Order: sequence, then structure tokens, then C-alpha cells
Amino acid sequence: MASLSLSNVSKSYGPVEVLRNINLEIDQGELIVFVGPSGCGKSTLLRMIAGLETITGGDLQIDRQRMNEVPPAQRGIAMVFQTYALYPHMTVRDNMAFGMKIAKKPQAEIDAAVNNAARILQLDQYLDRLPKALSGGQRQRVAIGRAIVRDPKVFLFDEPLSNLDAALRVATRIEIAQLKESMPESTMIYVTHDQVEAMTLASRIVVLEGGDIAQVGSPLELYERPENVFVAQFIGSPSMNIVNGTVTSTGAATGVSTTEGGNVSVPIASVDSDQGASIQLGVRPEDFLVTDGGDFIFEGTVSIVEALGETTLLYFDAQGKDDALVAKLPGIQSYSRGDKLRLTAAPEKMHLFDAKGLSFLYR
Repeated sequence: MASLSLSNVSKSYGPVEVLRNINLEIDQGELIVFVGPSGCGKSTLLRMIAGLETITGGDLQIDRQRMNEVPPAQRGIAMVFQTYALYPHMTVRDNMAFGMKIAKKPQAEIDAAVNNAARILQLDQYLDRLPKALSGGQRQRVAIGRAIVRDPKVFLFDEPLSNLDAALRVATRIEIAQLKESMPESTMIYVTHDQVEAMTLASRIVVLEGGDIAQVGSPLELYERPENVFVAQFIGSPSMNIVNGTVTSTGAATGVSTTEGGNVSVPIASVDSDQGASIQLGVRPEDFLVTDGGDFIFEGTVSIVEALGETTLLYFDAQGKDDALVAKLPGIQSYSRGDKLRLTAAPEKMHLFDAKGLSFLYR
């Protein structure tokens, strides 16, 4: 198993720059997840690590050895693709063993590796079946098993669950988590657009935005202490609400007047020069509380109610915002469309961002 280092790595297609100066250190045994919107470069970055895309600038090192020009087969990596890509005429056993047979490994070594991977992935009883006799989740497990038998330094996963239905996606996600638990020394890099996968699987999450790294941290770090508005709204579903406002007082706590007529004190420090500055106040939907008091963040009329049983989502139109504000309240609520409500939140659950979208905590 191996550590991995990216130093000022960039990728361009002619004049189009896809990734810029990516710097990242991945320790042995970590499960790193790349997330970001479509087109942010996460799959391209994974393919550069695999050797399937050339690196335009910078250095890629695996176990402190430069890999920029090393062919994919010699990098010590194994990749699980979005599609299963199984040979339909081969059994599960033969699909998993194919790479080792091509490498002319001894049969006893092949059998031991396949049996071990089948045990880890609970595929023992399916080894003599053809892929057409397997479910989608089982086929994806075979693809993962094919990677395991190679005993790679680094595992790469490129959105491996995106072709599965919702129930299979949950089951296979749990299986991947169990796989990581059973292989604690394995280094894994996982690309997904599904933040639930990222939050539940990752040791650390790398959030990419427009070819740059927006933030790197543990799932809860990104959820509780986002560095900027982009990360704050990308992590969490529904996304964090952002309300525009103005700083009315500074110091150990910051007074804020919102464009919706609210006034709150946020326990985040500010300096004298922040007085009167335009800011963005962030509150996650699940942190909103309905209030009758004078200190509130937002006052508005309910436009849509989604009663989900365990929670109720209330949508509000907000001044100067294209997206509705969302309050996620526990259980079954009696509110209906047209109700006018005031919303607040516990002070420690509020986030402050400057006019450029940078968190006050990281200035």
C-alpha cells in the first residue's frame, strides 16, 4: 500500500485549462473522495493518477516515486470504472483472475487471490456463474474483486455506484465501507457526485470547483466549518441557506441586520473595519427554528410544504434570491402554504461569509 502526492498538478486541452496547480498529500490507508459539480475536473484528476490522461504540469508521486511518464500498468494501481466492463462469456472466477493470468502468475497464486477477494466481497457462491446471472450490485462487486486480486498500491473508484438503482446503491455503499474496514492499510481514491457517498465513506473529502481545490477536510469539518459559500452549499442536502445582510456591530460577536428585516448576533469575531460591510449569513435548513421573537433571521411566506413524515420541508421565496430558502423541521408539522413565519437558529449554528464568499473563520 502507498502514499500519494500531487504537486502543482495541472491539465490543459490546448488552450482550455481543466485543472490548475492541484496540491494534495494522501497518506497510506486513507479513503479520499473527490466531489464537485459536473465539469469540475474530478474524473480527469482520477484518470491522471491512473495514467489514462497525461499530466500537463506538476508532479505525481506514488510512494515518493515520480509517476508522470510511467505507464498505467506499472503504477501499482487498480481502477474500478463506472461501468462493470465484465467479460460476458467468462465466469466470475475467470473475470476476477483475468489480469493475473495475463501477467502469467502461477495458478496457485491466482486461485488464492481470487478466493480471498471472493471471501471479502461475499462472492464465494457465485464464482462459477456468468455475469448475466448476477444482479447489478453483484456485478459491481466482481469488478471490485478484479481490482483486489491485483493487490495494488492504490485503488481508484470512478463513480462505481452511479449505474445502480437507489436500493442497490445503498447496499453496495455499505459493502465498500466494509471492504475498507477489512483492508485498513489500503489507500483508496473515490470519485462521486453523490455527497451521501462522500460523507459516509471518506476519511477526507476533496471538494473541487472549476479546476481548483475549494477545500480539503474530514466530512464533518466541511459540514461544520466550510471555508467558503461554495463548499457550504455543496455539502449538505438541502443546501445551506444564504441570506444577505450588513454588519451592524463588531467584536467577539458580530451583529447582523439581514435584508429580510432580521437582526441577530453571531458568535464569530469581526474587526472594526467590518462595520457596515455587506456579508452573507448561512444557516443549514435543519438548523432553522420557528420563532415569534424580535430576533430572527428571516420572515417570509411559505410557498411549498413537503411532508416527508420524519421531517417537513418548508420553502420560502427570498428577496433578491433565485433559489428558495428551505427550513427542515423535525416530524410532522401543521404549517401550510401561505403561512407567514419568522425563522431563527441557535447562534452557534450560524455561519458568516464576506462579500466574496469567504468564511470569517478562515480570514
